Amino acid sequence: MGPEVSGDTTAVQGGRRISAHAVCTAIRDDIVSGTYQPGSRLTEELLARRYGVSRVPVREALRTLESEGFVTTRRHAGACVAQPSEREAADLLDIRALLEPLGAARAAQRRTEAHLKVLRGLVRLGRERAQHGRLGELRPLGDWFHETLAQASGSPSLAAMLVQLRRKTAWVYAAVPAPQPARPGGARRPDPAARAVESWAEHGALVDAVARGDADRARALAAAHTERALAEYRLRRPLPVSASKHSVNTASGRN
Repeated sequence: MGPEVSGDTTAVQGGRRISAHAVCTAIRDDIVSGTYQPGSRLTEELLARRYGVSRVPVREALRTLESEGFVTTRRHAGACVAQPSEREAADLLDIRALLEPLGAARAAQRRTEAHLKVLRGLVRLGRERAQHGRLGELRPLGDWFHETLAQASGSPSLAAMLVQLRRKTAWVYAAVPAPQPARPGGARRPDPAARAVESWAEHGALVDAVARGDADRARALAAAHTERALAEYRLRRPLPVSASKHSVNTASGRN
């Protein structure tokens, strides 16, 4: 028997109540990770089957994701994963460069011991994983680190913006083609393993500044970190090649 749906768009499946919010989070995570690539169709029936819910919470989740810019509705095609433009990507990174230093400075002024305990633990794990080359384990740790840092700002509104901004930035990175060979004499692209070690060292220095209550130092370190992220994004941009069309897979993509 299929799931029942109550008036609050919460599905009941196998004795569990699955809200539209949970479905929205699952679809968003799959978009960000590249499971659904830009341009892929998102049909309610397939999504409902994938997440084990009815089409009602899926429909509500797609509306939310469209308002967030992850999904777009096309005539005759329905809901599809949005395709971020170069300008949108640049805008997101510019906004991040403005807000993350503010969040870090606020965290230095308002953090609690509980925040510091989590941040230090995450830095320890991140450095450990990076040094051993376990790069696939770093993304969730990085997400947790930045969400905790945002919460430490003591501003729910700012924290919500920072978390949403990082989700959108991660999506932009996932949508950018893999790095191509550098031009002769051009800037060298950073080695991912070396950059991971460097990045978690930066996280550690930022936590030290937050722990000392040094807002100016925390702001400067966060600004430098986001500037490096912007530089790396620019290096990821594809080199000019002859225009070619790639087929769009529907609800498949990378795993």
